[in-house]
Amino acid sequence: MTKSPNRLLGVIFGAVYILVGILGFTVTGGVGFADQEGGLLLGIFEVNPFHNIAHLLIGAALLIGGLSSVRAAKGINTVVGAAYLLLGILGLFITDSPANILALNGADNVLHLGSALILLGVGLGAERGVRTSTV
Repeated sequence: MTKSPNRLLGVIFGAVYILVGILGFTVTGGVGFADQEGGLLLGIFEVNPFHNIAHLLIGAALLIGGLSSVRAAKGINTVVGAAYLLLGILGLFITDSPANILALNGADNVLHLGSALILLGVGLGAERGVRTSTV
């Protein structure tokens, strides 16, 4: 696993996003499931229970992909990276609107765009030409 950047990244990001999802529930007591404003995680990231569940599911997908195979990790890193790119861009436009069902704020948008760049960079760029079914 440590020889594959995609698997290593999937495991690390997966574990971090699962941890963030769990920790998010510590600051969302009294926050509605899809409220536009949520509790502050680490003092800067706004989350609601829906956002926390999204982090848990994304973390689980990344972790499972990273623990499975290079092919799975590469695919999941790329798909999650693309989804985070879309979310990061959309987040710039919906933070002050009723469409903000994930309680996104500026810090979330920066984190999602950063995650997207890393996941897409590794997912699309690492291990090119390597047989992904056996590594």
